[in-house]
Amino acid sequence: MKSKLFIVGDVHGEYDLLKKLLTLWNKEEEQLVFLGDLADRGPKSKQCFLLVKQLVENEQAICLSGNHEDILLKWLAEPQDNFDWYLRNGGQATLESLLYPGVMEEESPLDMAKLIQGRFAELIEFIEELPLYYETEYCICVHAGVNLALENWKDTSRRDFIWIRDPFHQAKNTLDKYIVFGHTPVQSLHSKLTDTHLWYSDKKIGIDGGAVYHGALHGVVLSENGIEADYQVMHPQHRWE
Repeated sequence: MKSKLFIVGDVHGEYDLLKKLLTLWNKEEEQLVFLGDLADRGPKSKQCFLLVKQLVENEQAICLSGNHEDILLKWLAEPQDNFDWYLRNGGQATLESLLYPGVMEEESPLDMAKLIQGRFAELIEFIEELPLYYETEYCICVHAGVNLALENWKDTSRRDFIWIRDPFHQAKNTLDKYIVFGHTPVQSLHSKLTDTHLWYSDKKIGIDGGAVYHGALHGVVLSENGIEADYQVMHPQHRWE
């Protein structure tokens, strides 16, 4: 087992940023972990999905489910009923990446779902099997957070693992482990739109740099000694103060 983790925040289709970030990963020493939300909103969701799937299969990377993976699966299960919800969460970018630009003008939600299920069956199976957390002796990696009010955090509901916000951010961390999470952009946690730095409180580490909102994609190197490096690949349209 590798002694360090290289943990990647929410990618959201920002494939070019991801490729740059991965050049900084030391695969001999660092276990690669993705916190989910690979797709939606950004321009290259398909490429992000396929690259991460390849890294899981060939390099033993870990990829967790985020709420956006869950939204995609729920839309595929009920294409008509969940279509508006999917679009409100950035699904058009994923549909056009998986199929082609303008597909929404030519195909119904049901037909698009059938096309994706037919062309990307192995990818859909991969997404369906993504775990909700990854734990080491010193760290818990999770997409959104855990329910710290429970006697056993592993009893956290699926919804909270991928959707929780304030109740986790504000709760005391009694687990004596780092909890590294994404989901809530650090700009929101810092209450400052231009601040892409990590959010750190009580061994809880927020690493969603809001890459798709012209922020940054984070790659955090973590060991039992704490944060050893934090790489930020800035979006080319990031605006500094």
